Amino acid sequence: MVKSSLKDQMIIVTGAAGFIGSAVVRYLNDLGYRRLLLVDDIESTEKWKNLLGKKFSDFISKHTLFDWLDTRAHDVGGIIHLGACSDTLEKDGDFLMENNFRYTQRLAEVALSHNIRFIYASSAATYGDGSLGFSDDVDLLEDLRPLNLYGFSKHFFDLWAKQQGVLDRIVGLKYFNVFGPNENHKGNMASMVHKMAPKVQKEGVVHLFKSSDPDRFADGEQCRDFIYVKDAAKMTCDFLFNNISGIFNIGRGSPTTWNTLASALFQALGKEKKIEYIEMPLSLKKQYQNYTCAQMDKYFKRLGYQDEKLSPFSYSIEESVVDYVQGYLLEDKRW
Repeated sequence: MVKSSLKDQMIIVTGAAGFIGSAVVRYLNDLGYRRLLLVDDIESTEKWKNLLGKKFSDFISKHTLFDWLDTRAHDVGGIIHLGACSDTLEKDGDFLMENNFRYTQRLAEVALSHNIRFIYASSAATYGDGSLGFSDDVDLLEDLRPLNLYGFSKHFFDLWAKQQGVLDRIVGLKYFNVFGPNENHKGNMASMVHKMAPKVQKEGVVHLFKSSDPDRFADGEQCRDFIYVKDAAKMTCDFLFNNISGIFNIGRGSPTTWNTLASALFQALGKEKKIEYIEMPLSLKKQYQNYTCAQMDKYFKRLGYQDEKLSPFSYSIEESVVDYVQGYLLEDKRW
């Protein structure tokens, strides 16, 4: 049901044809929202398939968004800015800074000047190797040391927002390992579930990297904070309907091993489990995270999930894998 505070206003979603962006559009559609301006550049990808069946007012390029806002900003109630280059292996720093930092900065300034709710995607990549923990406490921002240019470009905007004193007026979301439908176009950046499902079907095996830190993690026991995209979309959109601001982690707050995720994949496909461990490339070892786990205390407290009976999650990891594999991958469907 559409909430009255935004029913007569436009909501802008950038990166709308992408993975999390298209899931956010679907979630808003399911709530009854149709006045959506979708912003993206599809180019030669198959991201267009993520928009099939979606309901919206218009679709424009990210290159024309500021021209559109020059005359229509007064119609906008919220901006969910998810558009970015999310390739952790991208080496063109100038491109990343222009696309991820400068564009976000300009969009935030427009939103702030027109009192538009502004929600943007930061990233768990800002936490670097995790040796400093995964706390979304803004007092610790300056201590973080990202491992790649992508993480740096996201971190740089977080720092800018803090230094400008606007984090009490906007929302930054640090997404951890999101997986689920609509990631088909992501190539090497797609989740393990997406990449390994065809291999399990054809060869009946999953290959996982051997541990780069065997004293702390056995092979396949490296951990990630995986979260299903349907839950991530809901958690993102919740900030449209409250006045809570700041930087928040978007994860489950509990780690899942690669072995556990692989086991869930075999179960979802009805296959006998067979995992083989392979050497990790030297280039990856330099920036590999053996453990990530979002510190979710601030999110749970501020969003009202302190009661153990309340949860923002609709799916366990095992349920997520079953829903994704059986409902989407095997049927080649989008959400």
